[in-house]
Amino acid sequence: MNYKENSFIIRTYTKAELAHLYNPTIGIKVALQILRRWIMHNPTLLHELEEEGYHARNRLLSPRQVATIVRYLGEP
Repeated sequence: MNYKENSFIIRTYTKAELAHLYNPTIGIKVALQILRRWIMHNPTLLHELEEEGYHARNRLLSPRQVATIVRYLGEP
């Protein structure tokens, strides 16, 4: 049987935590910049997140916002 040991779970994440999951080999600050850039350069993703209450300065991402990000960017 082939399955992921550490499969990604949709839950509340800090933005830094999610950014680090997407970019585990770089520092948190740079990982946050990259995640922010990915969101800002995808107008459809940004619009959908804003409809879900997202603001660029939010530190926490709701499970719904995380699910939206994963839908556009794939699992970290």
